[in-house]
Amino acid sequence: MPTLVPLDAVEPALIEKLLDAAFGQERHAKTAYRIREQTDWLPGLSFAALDDDDYLAGTIQLWPVALTDKKGRPHPLVMVGPVAVLPALQGEGIGKALMLAALEALGEPAALPQIMIGDPDYYGRFFGFTADYTGDWHCPGPFEHERLLLRTDNPAVLPNHGMLGPWTAETARAKQTSR
Repeated sequence: MPTLVPLDAVEPALIEKLLDAAFGQERHAKTAYRIREQTDWLPGLSFAALDDDDYLAGTIQLWPVALTDKKGRPHPLVMVGPVAVLPALQGEGIGKALMLAALEALGEPAALPQIMIGDPDYYGRFFGFTADYTGDWHCPGPFEHERLLLRTDNPAVLPNHGMLGPWTAETARAKQTSR
């Protein structure tokens, strides 16, 4: 079983190398990167998995993002992912252990809604994510609607329509002025 440590204890270059191995060097062009651009992952909610020899085996990063409604009001969310595991170690439960650690650190689902782009069967079955409420949400790039997943106790707190993007200082100011 891997040892989980805070992600900020890992050298950033090693994290990037692992992400390249798991997703390829073209990963930066994916829509998920556009959603969270200009933000940093959340240190208290992001983790690394070390193998028995203390080598980096996997990571999970959580990001501050927002769903901006038609009136320009941002609604804060936490974006889960990427969940990355070295290809040679995939299928050994490392990704699941990372997900459980991150979701436990977040607390109850109602604390702050979480979104991700991922396999609806896997993330629904094990972690309670669903695409049932994201059908009229949009992303800054191509995506498959059935893979845009939400986890929350109360989906009614979020708008039915909106655009996902980063939660930045500018977003926070927009939230203050919309009150």
